[in-house]
Amino acid sequence: MTAPAATRDRATGPATKACTVNPLKMSQPLGAALAFLGIAGSMPVFHGSQGCTAFGLVLFVRHFRESIPLQTTAMNEVTTILGGGENIEKALLNIHKRAKPAFIGIASTGLTETKGDDVAGDLRLIKDAHPELDMPIVYVSTPDYQGAFQDGWAKAVTAIIESLVTPAATVKGQVTILPGCHVTPGDIAELRDIVTAFGLSPIVLPDLSGSLDGHVPGDFSPTSLGGTTPVEIARIGASEFALAIGEQMRPAARALAAKAGVPTRIFDSLTGLGAADDLFASLSALSGRPVPDKYRRERSQLVDAMLDAHFFFGGKRVAIGAEPDLLWALGAWCKDMGCEIAAAVTTTESPVLIRLAADGVRLGDLEDLEGQAAGCELLITHSHGRQAAQRLGIPFLRMGLPIFDRLGAAHRVIVGYKGTRDLVFEVGNIFLANTHELRPDDEVLGVRDDHCQGSPAGERACASPCRPDIP
Repeated sequence: MTAPAATRDRATGPATKACTVNPLKMSQPLGAALAFLGIAGSMPVFHGSQGCTAFGLVLFVRHFRESIPLQTTAMNEVTTILGGGENIEKALLNIHKRAKPAFIGIASTGLTETKGDDVAGDLRLIKDAHPELDMPIVYVSTPDYQGAFQDGWAKAVTAIIESLVTPAATVKGQVTILPGCHVTPGDIAELRDIVTAFGLSPIVLPDLSGSLDGHVPGDFSPTSLGGTTPVEIARIGASEFALAIGEQMRPAARALAAKAGVPTRIFDSLTGLGAADDLFASLSALSGRPVPDKYRRERSQLVDAMLDAHFFFGGKRVAIGAEPDLLWALGAWCKDMGCEIAAAVTTTESPVLIRLAADGVRLGDLEDLEGQAAGCELLITHSHGRQAAQRLGIPFLRMGLPIFDRLGAAHRVIVGYKGTRDLVFEVGNIFLANTHELRPDDEVLGVRDDHCQGSPAGERACASPCRPDIP
């Protein structure tokens, strides 16, 4: 489902290769499907072939290790040529009969987009002919030969707002949270707790912490196990304020402002001391309450963790491959910790990348990332980058989606003071674990350790074993 894509460098502009090798990106339909999974009682549907749906299903199951509801209109050669309206009708009726969903989200694929199916028109005719299909049905155009994962997510959330949100009288203290696709279910749960601590009432759209947080349901459900309910979506128009997480959510924020007049603040990241300070200051101003003592303590712990760890981060060369908003969040945090972003590869265009402190952000694949990461001391990307890290012989940190060779990806938290503190320890421990240790005979001969050469911070960090002359 990932189409070939030219690789471009922000600094040079022209394409440097004609195809994708070892793809970094995932397609728009997958992003839209994940957003639909954040709606309670939802059934996402791919309007395309069975193979497209099977690919997405396997990817999500391996990452979340949960049962994933995902259906298809099962297009074949004949229906692709003649049009898929009848397949959509059959799929909707079958899903309604068997699963009784509270919400259906339909995402197009490259197959049906190339044909040019008028899905919106087909849906109007189908709903007129079948009044029993009384649940919300949202369609989003997500051709997989354009854009990337976060584009599909953003389009789906925007379509949900435009279709289901209605203007309403403002409810004091009600806040809408619009998380990007890089925000994990664990992040969402932490963010909800933070907002609630200020006496505010949050509605998250979409809420993966309710559907993909890894809980065991009391009964089997053929649809998503939790998330934002259609009733809550309708109430979003009454929110006093909205918090959008990631530049990808700007279109959704604009749609909410246009549809219901809800003012929105866009946070390009919630990872890092400064980013977390911005969040807590905004919530304090919105609620009229001071920051709770719990979070003041967590901020103090983060500052202490940064002081403890900065010797081991200083001057480290890091390579990152991720969707734009995750790349920005991780890259800006690494830079704050004293690292150098030696290689940055992403999947789709985004205005936020212009501000990343790197020599250039390349739109490319894992082959590009591997080529630029030689000599780095940390590689950060999803699980498909593990072979590159092994070939390069450098430490590897799994971030993003999919992560299929480690447990607990959905519960990882990197937002706020506590999430950032834990990230400092996780990456700091990777650097510590891969630091060259002196042999006893090296100490006697006074040999300097390789890891501290050329780095004043490194010299101070290893002053005792390497430089006894430094106090």
